[in-house]
Amino acid sequence: MHFHRVFPAIALGAIFTACSHHDSDISPSTSAPPPQFSTDIIRTTHGIVHVKAADFRSLGYGLAYAYAQDNLCMFADSLLTARGERSLYFGGEARATARKGDEYGAASGFMDLKNEDSDFFFKGYLDVDQLRAGYTAGAKEPRDLLEGYVAGYNRYLKDHAGNFPAACKDAKWVKPMTVEDMYLVLAEKALHASGEVFAKEVVAGARDATAMVAVATKSPRRKLDPAFLLARLDKVVHQGFGSNALAVGKDLSASGRGLLLGNPHFPWTSTDRFYQAHLTVPGRYDAMGVVLGGLPVVVIGFNKDVAWSHTVTAATHFTTFKLALDAGDSTGTTYLIDGEKNKMTSKTVSVDILMADGATVKRTKTFYFSKQGAVIVKPEAGVTWNSTTAYVLADPNRGNTRMLEQWLGIGTATSVQTLKSSLDTVVGLPWVNTVAADRAGNALYADASVVPRVTPDKFAGNCLLLPALVLFDGSRSACGWGQDANAPTGIFSPANGPSMLRTDYVGNSNDSYWLTNARSLLTGPAPLGYSPLYGKTGVEQRLRTRIGFIQFEELAQQGHQFQLSDLQTLVFADRIYAAELVLPDLLAACPTNDATLVQACTVLAAWDRHANLDSRGAVLFREFWTAASQIPNKWKVPLDPADPVYTPNGVAPAALPAMFAALKTAAQTLQSLNIPLDAKLGDYQGETRNGARTPLHGGVGDVDGSYNSLRMSTGLTTTGYNNVYWGTSYVQTVTFDDAGPVAQAMLVYGQSTDPKSPYYADQLPLYSRKEWPTLPFTDAGINADPNRKTTTLTE
Repeated sequence: MHFHRVFPAIALGAIFTACSHHDSDISPSTSAPPPQFSTDIIRTTHGIVHVKAADFRSLGYGLAYAYAQDNLCMFADSLLTARGERSLYFGGEARATARKGDEYGAASGFMDLKNEDSDFFFKGYLDVDQLRAGYTAGAKEPRDLLEGYVAGYNRYLKDHAGNFPAACKDAKWVKPMTVEDMYLVLAEKALHASGEVFAKEVVAGARDATAMVAVATKSPRRKLDPAFLLARLDKVVHQGFGSNALAVGKDLSASGRGLLLGNPHFPWTSTDRFYQAHLTVPGRYDAMGVVLGGLPVVVIGFNKDVAWSHTVTAATHFTTFKLALDAGDSTGTTYLIDGEKNKMTSKTVSVDILMADGATVKRTKTFYFSKQGAVIVKPEAGVTWNSTTAYVLADPNRGNTRMLEQWLGIGTATSVQTLKSSLDTVVGLPWVNTVAADRAGNALYADASVVPRVTPDKFAGNCLLLPALVLFDGSRSACGWGQDANAPTGIFSPANGPSMLRTDYVGNSNDSYWLTNARSLLTGPAPLGYSPLYGKTGVEQRLRTRIGFIQFEELAQQGHQFQLSDLQTLVFADRIYAAELVLPDLLAACPTNDATLVQACTVLAAWDRHANLDSRGAVLFREFWTAASQIPNKWKVPLDPADPVYTPNGVAPAALPAMFAALKTAAQTLQSLNIPLDAKLGDYQGETRNGARTPLHGGVGDVDGSYNSLRMSTGLTTTGYNNVYWGTSYVQTVTFDDAGPVAQAMLVYGQSTDPKSPYYADQLPLYSRKEWPTLPFTDAGINADPNRKTTTLTE
């Protein structure tokens, strides 16, 4: 086992001899076996990791070692979630670790369960044997990556035993992992928009070991209420997580080559943080960008020919089914399909729980599954399990083991056409759209995510029982999922899903495929279009979507030819589109007999209608619009489906009284907190790391129509909006020249969750100042980096 580090030239002479291991140290008569793993890890400015290896096992090995250097405590904590071991170490009533001060956070933004329920969900819902079989049947390279990743992580634990960061120093839960653990880590990511949406209901559908076997013959009749599901889906796609992506083709590119803007809005403190990496297996794979959590592959990034990004899709990635049960089975575990009896399968799991007195108790539950999926229960919403009826969640991502293969296919694409071919072949993206550009000047949009194959005719017929729950009749096989050629069982082939290939531009900001290009709405094949599961058409678009297209088209219609700097200006323009829509009518009607409103209107009239650091009035408008955006029938000009970018707009006269009431309340809120109505946003929106506060620009996205979005962890306090929960995270702009990709990008929150790391907060000032560092991709660029450090690992 060798650990060889090459330091910057300034320190080379003093350190090289003392810290190196050389093959010459081995006696010539000794025949050392060849290493199982051998990799080079190069760090450049801001701790960006460049891992190069001759094979994928060694590539995963090096990446895991580097990732553990920066995020050991967070990743070890997240492994407890995937294994179903949180209760064993933190107790059953606690919840996943939330960020506290400068310590890491490991809580998921996609689900919120106490530890006991979380452990039962992951142990009961996921099937390690099924996952293992999926990877075994798939391509070899993903398996090699995972095997190497496990070995590299475990190597780091061995090398640094007793010297872990303070947040997990001497913690018993920091322990070696297995390949099966990595299966679970990836599976957890796949479930964000399906199984985790219903995690509470899946656990509620399981039976305690001590409970009576028979189900209730009668239960209170309650109308099915889908409100809980609608709220959770809105949180996943719009309130909690979103993204912007824009690809520009040769028609609008100054160089004739493609340009890409990728601007995912993701958590700053959870295990869904991004991590900058450049991964290379010479001759096979050379991609740079970010990995997601502990996934050993570039998920958003670029290679020498193609750049891509993802946005959370508006598609629905599950359905539910209502089962008709056999009255002759008192256990309620026999269901009927086309009159034939089918027995549910079951899975019994146990969870070890640490009690307050230090003792450990074991609790057991049994989960039940029909052919369609897992039994779910939510009595208060009418989703019950009685002697006649049960409900199940059908989740095509529960066994999705294709993600690594898919991202490897994307990362090795040579054009957007070959990228699309990979999407159509592998079908591995769980819940994201893809936007891409290539050096030939093509731009691609595709929703190639995993979507159940439920065609429009099944929505129009009597199979659909409750649209809001995506609830279908599970007693008839004709109402089940269909099958596309060359696609995994029960899901659409992306070849039959929404996509658009153009040479001007495509974009997405989490609304449906319908508005991908403002000049050509995408409606799908006649006569019924795409499946409703892909999202709605002909509906009002969110303000963030609209401002994205507006600010791009304002330049494009002037004949502007785009460069990287234009995309950087667009993403950080920080225009507040809601202000552009409502302030003309609002200020014109401002009452003159109310001193508070006069003062507030004066401030808003002078405001630049942006969310820049020095924007005076941005705080007042945010407090106002957070309430005013909920006013019904507020628009003067309604939606015109032929013009979804510029409509609806204006303030309806009947809405003005409620608007002014909201504005007065907002002004009074600021006054009560001793915040000036014309306060600069930068003085009241910031991120504090190690006691140092960095002011942050940006609005709140879908709410106020800011393309650049931040969701803060607190509401307005005397010190302002403090610390980011989610928002602009990794942001990249990429084009191509003769030498390869030209990329400028930043990972706003930094590479590391360790407060003592030099990479903990070093990129925050870049974002604050809107400075774009160039990423070194070629060997020449990497070697020229003034902060380059190289580590060679062998084992």
